Amino acid sequence: MPRVVFVDADLVVVDKPSGVPSVPARTLLDPADVATRLAAEFGSLEAVHRLDRDTSGLLVLARTRPARVALGRAFERRDVQKLYLAVVRGRPPAEAGEIHRPLAADRTRPPRQRVDDHGGKPATTRWRLLATGPAEHAFAVEQSLLRIEPFTGRSHQIRVHLASLGCPIAGDRLYDEDACGPATPPLALHAVAIDVPHPTTGGRVTLVAPPPPVPPWHRFAAAVTAASAAWPNPPPSANSGRSGPDP
Repeated sequence: MPRVVFVDADLVVVDKPSGVPSVPARTLLDPADVATRLAAEFGSLEAVHRLDRDTSGLLVLARTRPARVALGRAFERRDVQKLYLAVVRGRPPAEAGEIHRPLAADRTRPPRQRVDDHGGKPATTRWRLLATGPAEHAFAVEQSLLRIEPFTGRSHQIRVHLASLGCPIAGDRLYDEDACGPATPPLALHAVAIDVPHPTTGGRVTLVAPPPPVPPWHRFAAAVTAASAAWPNPPPSANSGRSGPDP
């Protein structure tokens, strides 16, 4: 069950577990989405943005139509700041950087996305290396903890961009060929913090929810705590390009 981290008359914000859809299921075989799981307690809810099913972390849901409209406008005018953490395989080529790679649907392998420098939609992801841990055994690859800010919100953006950097996210069965075994942990991508304008009061709602100390997050417990405590950064301006639908 998603953990509720904030609730009032307009909003419910949850820490969504990996494996739970953020929007209604497409088939009867899919697990129930967040709003359905919380309906008995909160009534009708609607997610105002999306997280991949395998991505964990903060998800904002509206309790009323006016709240949904107001929050939708906030996302459209980029008045929302979001921060992710990711554990990736290997070490990135620098201490920080931005990835500017257009993305498009991979029609031969849905639901995958792919880098498409000719027909893709523009996508930009900022990343920073926070910590690197040694391999856990002789045949393993070292892992790194990254701080992620998506400037655009293309489907699977963070996952594709980091894989194109040579550092696929740990547990990513779609974009890491070495993450397909039965012992593969959940995707190590977590929406750790969000800052949104309240739809009624206009004040800022700033929330933080660190990932649980389970593999592979437990290897970076101190760095995760420090990154979470450093939030918030100054909220972005309306023209900063820091929002959009979530990866």
